[in-house]
Amino acid sequence: MGVVSLKEAINIARERGYDLVEVAPNANPPVCKIMDYGKYKYQLEKKTTSKKTPTVKEIKIRPQISDHDLQLKVKHIKRFIQEGDKTRITLFFRGREIVHQEFGIKVFDKIKALLIGFPHKIEQEPRLEGNNMSMIIAPGKD
Repeated sequence: MGVVSLKEAINIARERGYDLVEVAPNANPPVCKIMDYGKYKYQLEKKTTSKKTPTVKEIKIRPQISDHDLQLKVKHIKRFIQEGDKTRITLFFRGREIVHQEFGIKVFDKIKALLIGFPHKIEQEPRLEGNNMSMIIAPGKD
């Protein structure tokens, strides 16, 4: 628009329904812009807020876990998945429990059964790593 007096610039901004915003106050003459300041602030805030990076939360269980305790752990798993985090479920074998790996697989099958109908995907099926068996569940479509 060129060089315009302050009163004239404010009147033009009001007529158009926008705000007069000073962009470069140190310039000679100061540079102003006619814009919707609320929308501008919203877009700046939107740019600066980044998406949440998924983290891996861990749930630790044992092969002899009771049904109620397992239901409570599954409730935590569901909460983690809803928050957008991956969940690693680690089952610890102590002593001679390692001989009966089928107990661990049964626990993981119970967890899968309790998660039916909840949107998730299994990234890593249960596998044995030393004295631990672990499985990773991520948010996703059921």
